[in-house]
Amino acid sequence: MLKGALAAEGMVGLKMNLQEKKLAQVSKVLPALKKPTISKLNQKGWIAIDVVLEETVVKKIIPELKRAGAQGIIEYPLNKVIY
Repeated sequence: MLKGALAAEGMVGLKMNLQEKKLAQVSKVLPALKKPTISKLNQKGWIAIDVVLEETVVKKIIPELKRAGAQGIIEYPLNKVIY
């Protein structure tokens, strides 16, 4: 558990919604530990993306994500990252 807490230091989670047709554009901007988690929303043609990334990257990419079509962007802290 301690290793997980140390791994989470400097990392944050980022969630956002977007039209499914804009996924390729947003994916080009979005770094992640692996591939992003993608979930379908209740509104047809819309998806949610959830990723884990370095906190230092977030300020730079949020404007780029907005331009690529992401909406409702939420940044949240991580307590642990277990590999």
